Amino acid sequence: MAIEVRPATRFTDVAAVLGPKRPDANVCWCLSYRIPARENRALVGTARGEYVKGLCRRKPAPGVLAYDGDEVAGWAAVAPRSETTFATSRKIPHVDDQAVWSVWCVRVRPGHRKQGISHHLVAGAVAFARDHGAPVLEAYPVDNGGERVDPTMAYVGTRALFEAAGFEVAAPTGSVLNGFPRVLMRLDLR
Repeated sequence: MAIEVRPATRFTDVAAVLGPKRPDANVCWCLSYRIPARENRALVGTARGEYVKGLCRRKPAPGVLAYDGDEVAGWAAVAPRSETTFATSRKIPHVDDQAVWSVWCVRVRPGHRKQGISHHLVAGAVAFARDHGAPVLEAYPVDNGGERVDPTMAYVGTRALFEAAGFEVAAPTGSVLNGFPRVLMRLDLR
């Protein structure tokens, strides 16, 4: 079946990718970079899912979802950088003063991995940001040089994934994940 990427407006589909098996469990819900650390720590249990449910009702949606037929296969978080913790990060530099958007989490559900879904998600994030007027889209993947990245840390993507979508390295960062340096990559959408 063809993969279709759509805005993440259906909370049940977002929950299928990001949510815990138990609704009261404290999992990321892709909030770690979206909201300030203090607020992130204060949201516990079901409050985390409720917060994401509210994001799904906002315009623009908090990201995009990939569908394999009727089944949700993956998620990519994409939003204006000004609405994320990247706006004030000490480790992720600002290249210039443009109103850039960020894509920082690409997750593919088990059973759908190794089928190119992450490439569809990045392409969908690019289209979503462009459709909402973003002049530039940034990503902060690991520069793993082709080495294996632990699946629990692979959510930031790899340099190769974003290069395949046309992104270029714009700057090094002070961030390291899973032992690999992260790079700031950009794609001009104008």
